[in-house]
Amino acid sequence: MRKILIVDDEPNIVMTLEYAFKKKGYEVFIARDGSEAMEILKHNVPDMVLLDIMMPQVDGYQTLEWIRENEELKNVKVIFLTAKNKSTDVEKGMNLGVNKYMTKPFSVKKIVNEVTEMLA
Repeated sequence: MRKILIVDDEPNIVMTLEYAFKKKGYEVFIARDGSEAMEILKHNVPDMVLLDIMMPQVDGYQTLEWIRENEELKNVKVIFLTAKNKSTDVEKGMNLGVNKYMTKPFSVKKIVNEVTEMLA
């Protein structure tokens, strides 16, 4: 079973994505910020992480850096799902090693399709 970690501090986004991915047969983990995500990632290696950038405590950039520095997680695919849409934000994400950069608002169907394609 494919595993996905959804990291976002907006409950509506988390619930919507969780429902969509569970319906597609994914095992879903939820974190509300980067520090929670890191705790989950210490014990679970998902196939994919959907990661918001602007979150309390530990942001998405810091979380991505931590993922990429961790030997066991270096092959995990990461998609930034964020309201930050300036070219400098996208560039920073790409330089940190994000696999895909998607901006809010988004289509749930498009995200599910994107994840499915990336994990195929």
